[in-house]
This record gives sequence, C-alpha cells and structure tokens, in this order.
Amino acid sequence: MTHPLLRAARGLSAGTARAASVMAHVAGWNYVACAVFITADVLGRNLFGVSSAATIEVTGYMLAGGIAWGLAHTLARRAHIRVDALVNRLPPRPRAVLHILALALLGVFAGFCAWAGWSLLDESLLFDAHDNSALHLPLAIPQGIWVFGLAAFCVMITVLLLESILGLLLEGPAAVDALLGPRGLDDETEEALEAVAMARTGGPAR
Repeated sequence: MTHPLLRAARGLSAGTARAASVMAHVAGWNYVACAVFITADVLGRNLFGVSSAATIEVTGYMLAGGIAWGLAHTLARRAHIRVDALVNRLPPRPRAVLHILALALLGVFAGFCAWAGWSLLDESLLFDAHDNSALHLPLAIPQGIWVFGLAAFCVMITVLLLESILGLLLEGPAAVDALLGPRGLDDETEEALEAVAMARTGGPAR
C-alpha cells in the first residue's frame, strides 16, 4: 500500500502536470498564431504594401512566452534532451540519487532565471516601460507572461523533487527511475499512439 505522504505528493504532481499540459497547449496554439501573423504580414507587405510594423517585436514576445509556457510540461513528460550514457550504467541507488541531484541543479538554474525575470518585470513596472514598436506595448505584459511560465517551471521542479525524494525514501530507487529516468521504448510508443489518436479524434486518447 502506498504511503499517504507519497500518495499526496503524487496527487500534487499529477495536478501540476495537468496544469502544465494546458499551458503547453496554449503555447502550441500561440505558435500557430505566430506563424499565421508572420504569413499575413509578409503577404500584406508584398502584395498590398501594408504591414503591422511590429512583426519582429510581437513575434519575439510570442516565441519567448511560448518557450517559457512549454517548459513545465516538457519536464513532466521527461522530454528534455539529456546525456545519460554513463548514469544508466550505475547501480539503481546511485542512479536515483544522481537523477534527484540533476533535478535539484535544474531547479537552481530555473530559480535564477525566474528571479532575473521577475527583477526585469519589476523594473518595467516601476518605470512604466514600453517597447519601441508602433504598438507601444507596455513591456510588463509580455514579460509577465514570460515570467509566469518560468515560475510554473519552478513549481513543477519543486513538486517533482518532493515526489522523487519521498519515492526514494519510501519505495526505493525504482520509484525515482520511473519518475525521472530517461524515456524508454514503451514511453515513446505510448506517445506516438496518443498522437495518432488525437489526429483521428481531435482529442486525447482515453
């Protein structure tokens, strides 16, 4: 029977992962909108002589926000690029400890990025900064969206750290491997089947 603390941590992790999935879908549609905007601007400029005059600025904001909003979901799906040729050859317990250490170091880096992003946002709010495009957009808007994505990434890391540490203490290295280990063939196959199901039905596989 699963320990109540570990069960609570897994429930929290699952809820955070679902929220991260919603953010990732928003980020994906954001990229679609970005592509449509660029295409319309290029066609308008070449065919009709009209332009938004803010394509570079707006698409830059969209790209930065989309990347930040996709980070948490990518981590939850263990989809970040990783070099694991050595760690996979280690015994289970040292391997689990290194997985947790790697996640903790990622958390330090993500925390620094979120802190730096918040400092930038705070400065923009203080001086009421606007961009130099024709839209004269307050910089706090795109920066706030970007910082929110970084903060969500930090939350995802914290939740996974909690679950992985409890898993190691209560269930052993196998629980950490299942949570933080590299994706295997079964994981890749499941993702491919989900993608096929979504393409056929327009929704996630059940």
